[in-house]
Amino acid sequence: MQIEKLNRSEAFRYMGTGEGSEGKIKGELLKITEECEQMLLKVIEPRFIYKIFDIKVCENKVNVLNTSLTLKGKDISDHLKGCSRCVLLCVTLSAGVDKLIRTYETEGMEKALVADSLASAAVEQACELAEEEIRSAIGNYGYTWRFSPGYGDFPLDTQGELLKVIDAPKRIGVNVTDSLILIPRKSVTAVMGVSENEVPKGRRGCGSCNMKDICQYRKNYAHCD
Repeated sequence: MQIEKLNRSEAFRYMGTGEGSEGKIKGELLKITEECEQMLLKVIEPRFIYKIFDIKVCENKVNVLNTSLTLKGKDISDHLKGCSRCVLLCVTLSAGVDKLIRTYETEGMEKALVADSLASAAVEQACELAEEEIRSAIGNYGYTWRFSPGYGDFPLDTQGELLKVIDAPKRIGVNVTDSLILIPRKSVTAVMGVSENEVPKGRRGCGSCNMKDICQYRKNYAHCD
């Protein structure tokens, strides 16, 4: 997996400059963005790991069969309804990104904010690339979108056991702190459903997202992809 160019438009949205604003950014902010992007591209080492499991979907939980992991909550249960399997996924940009952002924090918060936003966009790009590889490897099935611990009533503390089940600490160096923060910081855990049938479109976008009523993107007639 390789990222050759960062999604600046997405990063500018994280900065709060608005949808589709890349071409409008001028002056010092553009200069800082270009500098941060070049530095990030030197240290980003995108890695991912995933495993596929049979599941049993219950009313307010999902049992991941032959593991110690139970996915709790109505939201994740609804999300995986109709799926016979799930993909447990972890993606990271690796530790060099954290180190670079900490260095920028000593130089000034503006540069640190830009770098952090670009890195957030980059980890989303890495997730999309990982998802493409996973779908290609598994084959022609129906897939839900990625659903991460912390969404809705899906507990954030699921991350620890999820990482353990897919062996992420040993394989790609991702761990979780006692305060439930992933280390390296620019890392993502997620669950994707795999179905023998086509997944209804309503379960793959904004309409099924539990954040839709408070989402800042939707307020500005945008979306988070």
